[in-house]
Amino acid sequence: MSSQEIKLLEGSTGGARLWVGFRKYVLYNYLLWVLVATFVLGAFASPYFMTSRNIWNVLTFAAVVSVIAVGQFLVVVTGGIDLSVGSIAALTTVVAAVLMKAGYSAPVAAMAALVAAGACGAINGALVVKANITPFVATLAMMSIARGTSYMVQEGSLIGITDDRFIGAFAGKVGAVPSPVIIFLLVMIVFAYVMRDTTFGRRLYAIGGNREAARLSGLPVGRSIFSVYLLSGLASGLAGLILAAQLTQGSSLLAQGYELDSIAAVVVGGASLAGGTGTPVGAVVGGLIIAVLGNIMNLFQLSSEPQMVVKGILIIIAVMFISGTGTGSASKGAWANLKNALRSVGRGGGS
Repeated sequence: MSSQEIKLLEGSTGGARLWVGFRKYVLYNYLLWVLVATFVLGAFASPYFMTSRNIWNVLTFAAVVSVIAVGQFLVVVTGGIDLSVGSIAALTTVVAAVLMKAGYSAPVAAMAALVAAGACGAINGALVVKANITPFVATLAMMSIARGTSYMVQEGSLIGITDDRFIGAFAGKVGAVPSPVIIFLLVMIVFAYVMRDTTFGRRLYAIGGNREAARLSGLPVGRSIFSVYLLSGLASGLAGLILAAQLTQGSSLLAQGYELDSIAAVVVGGASLAGGTGTPVGAVVGGLIIAVLGNIMNLFQLSSEPQMVVKGILIIIAVMFISGTGTGSASKGAWANLKNALRSVGRGGGS
């Protein structure tokens, strides 16, 4: 917080506090403006973009990646990475579908699928913490194990889901709002609170900022890192349940590439892969930005290859903004200049 903001807060007037909050969370929030810009681009690009049906479709599609991105963020903020999230989501769809096909109720099938996902996340955590395997290698191995296991469990063919309770819970509507949207918003709110207002969240930032210093300070580094991989597995499992309900099937072929989509969402959302920065809200907004751009390209009927190119360019631009070296310094300098200009405008408006 700048000295001017502190002075405004010390004035204790409601207007001053409102202005400080507006500047912090709206005026200088580049993610918010990028999201607004993508919506404006979509509105100009196609007359169908701003229809309520299309907006709900975008949010519903973004729900799966957004839930996974929150789990991925928890890992990334500690300086790790989870490449197994897509495979764990696919395994979850298969486990839930197989159990419901065998006659188990939707709640039992969903809970068992989440337990399987959590077990995969726990194994990742144990490999990283106890076996001292680098997160990239440990989760790369789990990516293969979970995908292969899901294929063996489904025995070669996709499994249809017909349970109305399951579909209604994870892909239905509450009033006019789709259930997936409610789920990803709840996940975002819960973990935004955890990261901002709990000891656990502050501990994760400390570990990502300087793991050795955190260890020397007496923080339970190993236990915390194990926890984030477990939570990432559970988030992937929850996303898998949403995906299974949306597509009414369980298949080992689902959620391919979601590990890269979740990493892209986290990076676009302002987190550094080195750890210690970012927020769950930023990860979700990053996922929304990617989803909106994908929707715009779908409205133009672009194939998947150009969309991959655009996504790659978006990741590079995001990294340039949050990087502290090389070209990133120039981009951050440009952003700093823009912020200074906005501050000048604010001072002029307040005088």
